[in-house]
Amino acid sequence: MERYSIALGALVTFASALTFANEVTELTPVERGEYGPIDKDTSTVLYERPIQITDRVYSAIGATQPETFENYGHNNNLTFVIGDESVLMINGGSNDELAAAMHEEIKAITDLPVKYLVSENGQRHAVGGNHYWKNQGVELIGHVDAADEVEHYGGQYVEATIRQRQDENYPFTLVDFDTLMEDSITLDLGGIEVEVRTYGPAHSPGDVSVVVPSDNLVIAGDLAFHIRMPPIFDETDTAGWVETWDVFEEEAGDMLILPGHGGPTDMATVRAGTYDYLIFLREQVQALLDEDGTLEDAYKIDQSAYTHWHTFHELAARNAGRVFTAMEFE
Repeated sequence: MERYSIALGALVTFASALTFANEVTELTPVERGEYGPIDKDTSTVLYERPIQITDRVYSAIGATQPETFENYGHNNNLTFVIGDESVLMINGGSNDELAAAMHEEIKAITDLPVKYLVSENGQRHAVGGNHYWKNQGVELIGHVDAADEVEHYGGQYVEATIRQRQDENYPFTLVDFDTLMEDSITLDLGGIEVEVRTYGPAHSPGDVSVVVPSDNLVIAGDLAFHIRMPPIFDETDTAGWVETWDVFEEEAGDMLILPGHGGPTDMATVRAGTYDYLIFLREQVQALLDEDGTLEDAYKIDQSAYTHWHTFHELAARNAGRVFTAMEFE
């Protein structure tokens, strides 16, 4: 009986260990901490408080991971430019709470009013908090294509926000842009002018960048990536993105680059993280198409060279499939 009890105990211990091992392997990369802390600063709803990028520019660098309850949807960069008379905010944040927290950070640095807000595209984390800024009297600026994105996906944005905040009654209101742009506009902040411009098709419809000539800086938005794998959507024109890159690199090659995700860096780094990846993926897909490959084959493209990138697990196969589907009709 004692020997049987010992054997049974060993079996139970083994089963428990196996269950634990399975639970560990079932954790997502976010839960395993592969993309950094789930929340970098628990004293604020912001994932991280703003850091100074240049003399006039500060940015709260968001998580380079999918949005979570813990990071409050702050998984993009929320940036502001300080002029002599006013402040330009870039991206409204995912929700009003993030926007309000960001405003408090601005007021701790300068007494100047926030006059303008530019949304770098029509994605939820670029426009979700615009309602807060609108109530502060800030002029909201966005590309015409970004406005179309908000109108088309607005219902999904509401549902996603409620799901992410785990609150069926979570307040979330989308508002229209006050000013729509197509090519470029110049904003005078007093003593400094910045240019809001489009370089061409990129990650999503309505992508814009903000050039700060006085600081030799371009706030590139989702035109440029590093650290985090570039997401490719159904509507992403990767051929157009490649052509856009040539214009972007020629004009901003010597500038400091602040992407939409991840900290400031140089052109060589974002080229490797964006252009080189797009070329790689398109070449791999073209080879499959030449050999009558299938969508299933595209999902299996070897992207192991990029496993160190954040969101690789979530995006790599999906990116390949979307590029394949698009290139079938190019």
